[in-house]
Amino acid sequence: MAPQALSRALVTAKWLSEAVRAGRVGPSLRILDASWYPPQERNARQEFKESHIPGASFFDIEECRDQSSPYDFMLPSASHFADYVGRLGVSNDTHVVVYDGDKLGTFYAPRAWWMFRVFGHKEVSVLNGGFKNWVKEGHPVTAEVSQPAPAVFKARLNTVLLKTFEEMIQNVGSLRFQVVDSRSEGRFRGTELDQGLESGHIPGAVNIPFHSFLTESGHEKSIEEIQEIFREKKVDLSKPLAATCRKGVTACHIALAAYLCGKRDVAIYDGSWSEWFHRAPPRYKVSELKRNKA
Repeated sequence: MAPQALSRALVTAKWLSEAVRAGRVGPSLRILDASWYPPQERNARQEFKESHIPGASFFDIEECRDQSSPYDFMLPSASHFADYVGRLGVSNDTHVVVYDGDKLGTFYAPRAWWMFRVFGHKEVSVLNGGFKNWVKEGHPVTAEVSQPAPAVFKARLNTVLLKTFEEMIQNVGSLRFQVVDSRSEGRFRGTELDQGLESGHIPGAVNIPFHSFLTESGHEKSIEEIQEIFREKKVDLSKPLAATCRKGVTACHIALAAYLCGKRDVAIYDGSWSEWFHRAPPRYKVSELKRNKA
């Protein structure tokens, strides 16, 4: 599969700035700021109000989620998602570009990218380099909040791109698909706490920290570099693959990286370690710390 055919998963700041300057932001092109930060550190919505890409709307991951779930950021229902993005002016014919303001360059945007895809939307891209590089390159910002005209969005869940707890449990025995964990090595191995939660990993999972796919500047690495990362970890992109992390967020970086290499069907374990830790039997939680204590 030609990489050019998949490059729409990423758009450059230059491309987006030209679209903004040409007045193309509207029903056919919507820009969404999907930033989220720990409340004690930064206020994403306030920062959006103060400075964002002209024409952008704020995609609030706290609102667009299953608020009845005990786990963070779980997918909302198809109707909830459709209603939410419709209010942001997104229809099934809209090209959506997502970005965030994380200091790494990109953190939450791939989660929003995957959410659109799991609800059947193909025309969605991540801004390569994020808001950090948009500002660094001197592109325009504004404090003016636009009010997009509501649109009708019809969502249909694509279960190929989603893994449930039950499917992950079955896979421990069947090994029908590969599992890649995008958390840091210490959290994967179980040698450091994960936001107060004991850490470790699902049996058989491979660890590729999500920032492995980003350059120092915060852009996605080249397709050749990404392919080499997967090869080094013995992850076969021709075979089924699911990604996991702590909350189902950075796992989406794995899906995006694989997509850039031509693999469009990476599934996300939405509950990730937050759910696994609370529901899986002890023997299914691999931790070096526990092993050393024993």
